[in-house]
Amino acid sequence: MGLPPPPPLVCKVLVIWLLVLQQLSGATHHHVEAASSSYLVVGSGGYSTVQSAVDAASSGGSRTIIQIHAGTYKEKVLVPKGKTITFQGTGYPTIVYGDTASSAGSTEASATTSIAADYFIATGIIFKNSAPPPPGGAEGRQAVALRITGDKGAFYDCQFYGAQDTLYDDKGRHYFKNCFIQGSIDFIFGDGRSLYQNCQLNSIAASTGGSLTAQKRSSMGENTGFSFVSCTITGTGPVYLGRAWGPASRVVYIYCNIANIVTPAGWFNWGIPSRQSTVYYGQYQCTGLGASESGRVSWSHELSSSEASMFNSIAYIDGSSWVPF
Repeated sequence: MGLPPPPPLVCKVLVIWLLVLQQLSGATHHHVEAASSSYLVVGSGGYSTVQSAVDAASSGGSRTIIQIHAGTYKEKVLVPKGKTITFQGTGYPTIVYGDTASSAGSTEASATTSIAADYFIATGIIFKNSAPPPPGGAEGRQAVALRITGDKGAFYDCQFYGAQDTLYDDKGRHYFKNCFIQGSIDFIFGDGRSLYQNCQLNSIAASTGGSLTAQKRSSMGENTGFSFVSCTITGTGPVYLGRAWGPASRVVYIYCNIANIVTPAGWFNWGIPSRQSTVYYGQYQCTGLGASESGRVSWSHELSSSEASMFNSIAYIDGSSWVPF
């Protein structure tokens, strides 16, 4: 099925201009003027819930900008296919819920916010799953803050909080810039093709350990994977840089600063040795005590400059035609 047409040029130009102004000014929140083709407000006399504003947004190619005022919105939110929406935060509003895979019936259903729409944009929003970490760091309490299955989604200056399986980067091409992502076990996971740029990955793993990523590429011919460029890795450990959820899992770290929380082996084969010959795991010119490749598994490697160039720009996600800036 083909993708819907991109947003009208006037809306795209408006969004780009607003984001560029914020980038240049260094502001911590974003202001949207009512000049957009469709503009809704949550809080401060507008809609009382984020979902009610999403429901009111028009379907089709026209973009709806939903300005969400500061506050805590305890609800589950679904942005369905067919709607082209921007969440524009003022004062870092929080969308929070506390479902787990056990209480909701599945990992997917545990998500506080689910994005099924293409061309979704979020700026200055906190997405949170408030479920506590698994007892003793044990697995089995997946609790997703945000799940995205739509294509061409972009997140700027957003924060994602959870314990296990925080950010379900499920499928599609996605761009994350200047974001904060926190969790313990597999807290960025899925089969998306995504670029994370200038983000902070903060581990709250217990002493039993965790993993920053669990990427699920199913075959070496599939063009998915996670690329982290100029990111900072902080928090507690030990953690793996990634676990091979899929047999051809693909994750790279480029120019990242890595704290001394990474287990020396760096990567885990999910307990399936055959995956060691089909995964693609590597790093390039990373710094910090956790970046040392001494003790790394033999099936990961330091990328060459030409290999790194395949992953270190928006070209990796075909972003020149859709990434706002």
